[in-house]
Amino acid sequence: MKSPSKFATRALVAVAATAAVSLALVGCAGGGSTSSNAKSLIVGTTDVVTFLDPAGSYDNGSLAVQTQVFPYLFDSPVGSSTPTPDIAQSGKFTTPTTFTVKLKKGLTFANGHKLTSSDVKFSFDRQTKIADPNGPSYLLGNVDSVSAPDPLTVVFKLKAANDQTFVGVLSSPAGPIVDEQSFSADKVTPDATIVKDKAFAGQYSISSYKFNNLVKFSAFAGYKGNKGLAKTQTIVLKYYTSASNLKLDVQQGSIDVAYRSLSATDIDSLKGDKKVKVHFGPGGEIRYIVFNFNTMPFGATTSTPDAAKALAIRQAAADLVDRQAIATQVYKGTFTPLYSYVAAGLSGSTDVLKSLYGDGNGKPDAAKAKAVLAAAGVTTPVALSLQYVQDGHYGPSSADEYALIKSQLEADGIFAVDLKSTEYVTYSKQRVADTYPAYQLGWFPDYADADNYLTPFFTENNFLTNHYNSKPVQAEIAKEATETDPAARKSEIEKVQALVAADLSTLPLLQGSQVAVAGAGVNGVQLDGSFKFRFGGLYK
Repeated sequence: MKSPSKFATRALVAVAATAAVSLALVGCAGGGSTSSNAKSLIVGTTDVVTFLDPAGSYDNGSLAVQTQVFPYLFDSPVGSSTPTPDIAQSGKFTTPTTFTVKLKKGLTFANGHKLTSSDVKFSFDRQTKIADPNGPSYLLGNVDSVSAPDPLTVVFKLKAANDQTFVGVLSSPAGPIVDEQSFSADKVTPDATIVKDKAFAGQYSISSYKFNNLVKFSAFAGYKGNKGLAKTQTIVLKYYTSASNLKLDVQQGSIDVAYRSLSATDIDSLKGDKKVKVHFGPGGEIRYIVFNFNTMPFGATTSTPDAAKALAIRQAAADLVDRQAIATQVYKGTFTPLYSYVAAGLSGSTDVLKSLYGDGNGKPDAAKAKAVLAAAGVTTPVALSLQYVQDGHYGPSSADEYALIKSQLEADGIFAVDLKSTEYVTYSKQRVADTYPAYQLGWFPDYADADNYLTPFFTENNFLTNHYNSKPVQAEIAKEATETDPAARKSEIEKVQALVAADLSTLPLLQGSQVAVAGAGVNGVQLDGSFKFRFGGLYK
């Protein structure tokens, strides 16, 4: 396991002002009792769960469930991208390296256990102790210690001062508060144990659970967070292995909402169907290829290690991909070309890859790719093993996307691509075990800030575990994460991207929107800059 003490200094959040001012109490939005014209709704998805335990998962499918059942100290209220107190009464920096939180009174879990500062300390301590390679513990890299001086007070001691991201971290996948009487302190807790103990304190509790088949959520009347009580008593989450079946069921009214992931063709066709409404939200999702610096051709642990040749191969791949063709032919415009490491629209995003690779205007350039390889002494075709997820975790079009990428890389005989696919549950384990030299990933941000596209990927102990270790990049990330001047921070974020673009640890491809399809009578669908889909606002 990774040692928490070795985690790179972490940072980020769109709430830069939190370093200087107290964050005031935000009352329950909506308040009152659970009410709806319908007692239950059905939501369908193709996303799968890896673990309910927040310490053991860091994927959109697991987060979709965790969002409904676990509370946070800070979270973005519905319709906003700015984290505010959830079960916290308030939070503020009492010194540049001390963040003090006051909890609301009378908090409980659905099983009746009291929720106190001891549970909060336990929740963060176990994240860093377990440090699961598929978990989000690295997000807590700037946390030196957590203390609970009294039942309503939590004190975070930070390693780096003026962390502009810490409130965002508290609202991230590393931030759910769990019941210390139900969860293990040093290992990932099984789903069955969590469900049996009703160890939940979000808008919903789980009353029935069949792994990646059906989850039945029941509204929790004891929730005191900033999203208010759930408007529908029971939500059933139904899992699909086929996006086409998901589309058919929402179209026919067999389910009320379809969320992640319909094909671009299906979304396009549903826009004209009066029985449903297609909802779009801010697009923070990105898709990219990861290169493993140990096992890719000429990687550090191969029989012929050569860093210069490995770099030339990554550069040649960047010269050959045609993002616009993928966006148009495969995704019908629901995704757009991404030439930045930071999603377009966020401060600091820059199209650095557009000018560096291909023809300099976003199009591929086979002659340039050949020249790069020849200059490094790499013979063609370059044999490259490329892996993607086959079960719809990144949408039903992954096979078409990667078939097109394969053909683009093989243009003019430059690459010979061995394209393979794996189901996500296996994929998530194998990719961190150096099994794949180059492979598909997608990123759905933890919160709306540029650093959330940098720290997770490019610090030493990053989520990718692809053995990329650049001290200059790490130094710049540490700078931007603690820079209080917005203009200076923007410049530092741009510098990080320039450095990474020269190394090509990953190859960004596309940026997409959030999409949900709901029956015409369903209200409360909210896709906002929090990048979390909350079931609590849904009603008929």
